[in-house]
Amino acid sequence: MKNIQNKWIRGAIPALLLHCSIGTVYCWSIFSQEIANYIGFSKGAVEWAFSFAIFFLGMSAAFLGGLVEKNIHKSSLIASITFALGMAGTGFFIWYGGTHQHSVLSLVGIYISYGFIMGVGLGTGYLSPVKTLMLWFKDKKGLATGLAVAGFGAAKAIASPIMQGMLDNMGETGIYKMFYILAAVYFVMMFIGHLILAKPEGWVEPQQKSKDEGIIATLKTEPIASYIGIWLMFYINITCGLAIISQEKMIVKCVGLGAFAGIISTISALFNAGGRLGFSAWADKLKDRNTIYKLIFTLSIVSTVIVLLTKGIANGAGNTLLIIFVLALIFIVNAGYGGGFSNVPTLLSDHYGMGNISAIHGITLSAWAFAGLTGNQMASFIVKHTGAFIDVHGVQANPVGYQNVLIVTTILYAVAMCLSCFLVRPMSKKNA
Repeated sequence: MKNIQNKWIRGAIPALLLHCSIGTVYCWSIFSQEIANYIGFSKGAVEWAFSFAIFFLGMSAAFLGGLVEKNIHKSSLIASITFALGMAGTGFFIWYGGTHQHSVLSLVGIYISYGFIMGVGLGTGYLSPVKTLMLWFKDKKGLATGLAVAGFGAAKAIASPIMQGMLDNMGETGIYKMFYILAAVYFVMMFIGHLILAKPEGWVEPQQKSKDEGIIATLKTEPIASYIGIWLMFYINITCGLAIISQEKMIVKCVGLGAFAGIISTISALFNAGGRLGFSAWADKLKDRNTIYKLIFTLSIVSTVIVLLTKGIANGAGNTLLIIFVLALIFIVNAGYGGGFSNVPTLLSDHYGMGNISAIHGITLSAWAFAGLTGNQMASFIVKHTGAFIDVHGVQANPVGYQNVLIVTTILYAVAMCLSCFLVRPMSKKNA
């Protein structure tokens, strides 16, 4: 009984506290326009703060993975402090921008606070509980990591209505006050998670001559092309997911469901979280976790091709069947996007063992960093330079541009499928 309690108290609960806090980075769209209006800059200029946050999430995970491997208490404390500090700093520079309109210092301060400082907290906070969970739940690693990473995906669904309510009820100055409140709340949550997070008793880290030699030697136990394939298909899945999710709100408006955009966003966030938990738990029952990626890419390709062939975005308004196809695409992409995240650490552990898994997982999350800079921007470029903006149900939208985004993502998903089938080798008999 004590062991069962420890699995949850020392593993799952602190992981949820950490991931449900840092996962609110995806709530950015809730308040980005309000920030832009308050400090006197365009929404496009402000949007880079989110891109920087995702970039530094991946890069801090890559560079600090060794620290997480060595000391989860130090890394989770760093995560708690930097995430809360970045959140509070964002509030301060929003306040400064409100009193000094069009101040470049305000914009740069938001980039540094939300992008860099919070980004460090995101990367270390994301990594810290993952290996611990896999050690506690050795027989169901996918279920355990999926549960925690689902917290990251569900954070948007949980926090979005709360943040929107705060903005609606706190007046004009509510935008920066909200960040101060959130900084305090999330610091408490993450600090509690930091205090109770612990690896199982008796676990001894493998001895290595040096950290770098250990990581390189571990990667060489499998064909290097296999790791490159894992990195690339992870990158492509995130890039495609961000490209479609970033246009989700306008796609929904094109098919006449603008009034339900908030509800659909919440449902898609739940699919994101459900995909993280469901796909990873399913993978526990498979001989090769790479099969899950083949399934994710197949579902993504089929759903996008159906919408492309039926021109569902342009013709969907008033057509129930086409609307179902478009919604299915949004929900499937969200589920596959989440499932891609939750299966990476367990896929890597199957191939490379548990000795350096935090460091290797951290390096692999650099794919997330680069996808954070390319996914949204790729979709925005396509929408801006192809098709034409027309009046759709009272809003300016570009249905042809959104369809063209799907053409590109379909091609990329097909490339990822080829990588999964031909480059990512089945795990060695030794690791199996």
